[in-house]
Amino acid sequence: MIASIPNRKIIHIDMDAFYASVEQMDNPVLKGKPIAVGGSENRGVVAAASYEARKFGVRSAISGVMAKKNCPNLIFVSPRFERYKEISKQIHKIFKDYTDLVEPLSLDEAYLDVTHNKKGAASASLLAEEIRLRIFNEVGLTASAGISINKFVAKIASDYNKPNGQKTVNPDEVIAFLENLPIRKFYGVGKVTTEKMYQLGIFTGLELKSKSVDFLEKHFGKSGVFYYNVVRGIHNSEVKPNRISKSVAAENTFDTNLSSEIFMLEQLDKIATTLERRLKRSNVSGKTITLKIKYSDFTQQTRSKTLPYYISDKGLILESVKELLYQERMKDSVRLLGISMSNLNTEVKKAVFVQLKFSF
Repeated sequence: MIASIPNRKIIHIDMDAFYASVEQMDNPVLKGKPIAVGGSENRGVVAAASYEARKFGVRSAISGVMAKKNCPNLIFVSPRFERYKEISKQIHKIFKDYTDLVEPLSLDEAYLDVTHNKKGAASASLLAEEIRLRIFNEVGLTASAGISINKFVAKIASDYNKPNGQKTVNPDEVIAFLENLPIRKFYGVGKVTTEKMYQLGIFTGLELKSKSVDFLEKHFGKSGVFYYNVVRGIHNSEVKPNRISKSVAAENTFDTNLSSEIFMLEQLDKIATTLERRLKRSNVSGKTITLKIKYSDFTQQTRSKTLPYYISDKGLILESVKELLYQERMKDSVRLLGISMSNLNTEVKKAVFVQLKFSF
């Protein structure tokens, strides 16, 4: 079924190198230097990199070893998530001065629906400029923004003039913008899908648009309709201010690989404590417990168990985790363990879409 187009005024705010920028703000010695938050030159994974480090190919999710190889002068900084949350709250408080329709994607980015905003402003672009200026003046960090008729286009646009910039894609510019867009820049199209599209001769939005919905469904299943719609500027997803998390997790990467289940249980006890705190802070419980294991060769394994009742208690979590740990023998020493809780006792409300017409 092909969707209709409800035009809204959506701003996507994305903080610039958030974790790294907070560290540079709090410690002036780090300003202007290549830094990586998380990891180390011996092991671990980079959580964020400053723009000075990105010039050398340092980015999130690469190993600390590779990051140091790419940038010999790289400075590793331990993450301070409580501090990042504190700063994130300050930023979201600014958002709420403009609209209550704020959907956080993470600590450092969010969608804002300013179709009907608290300032009574007609221009979403000017609002984005004002919000970014306030973040800089009141928090001390820079942010980038994308502004358009839906979340999909706004998200892509926010990456165009980074850092400390913004891009507006007006309603009459959306189709041309998407047609000229390289397929790898489409939000939600990952590396595997990109390669598959290349094999099918799809390199740009225009080439994607030339394919029928039947063709796309044949090659991409249910995602085919999504691709068919978004390249035509159709993305009906509303900004959801009370977006429900599908899972809550905690994990830890170890300085030394673990080869004994006894040592693993000691670490899992600590991880379960963190998970329990996060569950209770969010006032949620779950039925499905998943144990994540990453081995020394970087291969990953997950083991899950679903209970007939909801839990959030550390003791009950550990009972199930122990079962999962001993479910089968370890194939190698372990560098990372994690526990996640899904199948949560939360409700997701269906969105109601309204056709809107106005000048942008």
